Amino acid sequence: MKYLFCIGLILTLIACQNQEDDILDTNRSNAVILTQVNEIANEYVKVIFQIGEYDKNYVDAYFGPDSLQEAALKTRPELKDIKLNTESLIHTLDVLEYDKQQYNLNSRVKYLKRMLESALARIRFLQGEKMSFDEESKALYDAVSPSFPEEHYAKLISELEELLPGEGDMSTRFNDYRNRFIIPSDKVPAVFDAAIAEGRKRTLQHMELPNNENFTVEYVNDKPWGAYNWFKGNAYSLIEVNMDLPIYVDRAIDLACHEGYPGHHAYHSTIETRQVKENGMIEFSIYPLFSPQALISEGTANFGIKVAFPGNERLEFEKSVIFPLAGFNPDDAEKYYKIMELAAKLTYAGNDAARDYLDGKISREEAIAFKMKYQLQSELRATKLMDFIDTYRAYVINYNLGQDMVADYINSLGGTADNPEKRWELFKELLAIPVLPSDLLVK
Repeated sequence: MKYLFCIGLILTLIACQNQEDDILDTNRSNAVILTQVNEIANEYVKVIFQIGEYDKNYVDAYFGPDSLQEAALKTRPELKDIKLNTESLIHTLDVLEYDKQQYNLNSRVKYLKRMLESALARIRFLQGEKMSFDEESKALYDAVSPSFPEEHYAKLISELEELLPGEGDMSTRFNDYRNRFIIPSDKVPAVFDAAIAEGRKRTLQHMELPNNENFTVEYVNDKPWGAYNWFKGNAYSLIEVNMDLPIYVDRAIDLACHEGYPGHHAYHSTIETRQVKENGMIEFSIYPLFSPQALISEGTANFGIKVAFPGNERLEFEKSVIFPLAGFNPDDAEKYYKIMELAAKLTYAGNDAARDYLDGKISREEAIAFKMKYQLQSELRATKLMDFIDTYRAYVINYNLGQDMVADYINSLGGTADNPEKRWELFKELLAIPVLPSDLLVK
């Protein structure tokens, strides 16, 4: 019996040793795979920088080590060589053997591969390859905007008749009405400061941001966009507001939240802290503008307005603070926002105009006319926004489609307006994990 006990003990010790060896082998294998992924992430950053040498708008932000940027720009490879390297990196990820059940690793590999595929599409575009609007948006942003017939927009515009009765076409009536709410230029800084302070206060009640986070607002001219967040790293942003176009009263909170809190500034600060500094995911230290990350960034920035101001809270703040600061009667706020909420449903007319224009189906002048008729834009605004389309092309889908995809995703998981805490929880998660637009599709 003693011999049997000893044999059993020996077999148990051997089994334990084998189990320990398996764990060591697994850990060793995981370490090797992680090293491979980190090397690919470094190469990805270099690829983005190298594409940026051929596309001045491509690298929107970088907050990684100077040494990596210097290594990337030490030489200036030809586009064909950058393309070959990008294809090689994608292939390496394709054949990488790892445990797909490891969520963090799997989501990281998936994210890196899709970002590299987007970079490859941008290279092909820079080489002169022609893509349709939808092909371009799918290749670059991992999403395709819906298309609507003119009757869809005409029906929405007819609903405005009750709110804006009168003579003349609806575009003229809408712009005449809205022009009553242009913030006087001398009041813009004070109005913006109030909106930013409120957005920040509400965001910090739900999100933990770095203690040193901060941004500067500058007012500029002669830009193809309305406002822009330039994230500089170390939780700091420069936000520029374009004064070429009239700034309407609703733009104060829109821009304060979109560019600041809980939008781009909070997004990049969270990414920098969580992914780059804490998790060592160097691929998040660079932000290629024409990429799936842009749809997530713009979509969360736009939906973040409703996250920060759920339900009726925005209207109440507008009436008590923003309208008086801008010199407007607070009693006009409710009607103004009813009209603007309905007009916001026309934003996809801008996507349709961009699609037909970039696909060569209509001229620039026809696109401007379409936007004036069905998006109710003034000629000045429609023309200015065509400058944006000329520069950024299919990027326009990231604002409205991005917002709708983020909203549908969060709402489907219980983050509805009547459950603001759940909404904040899901929103914060989107800012902090590797997520692609296709991941947002509600099953």
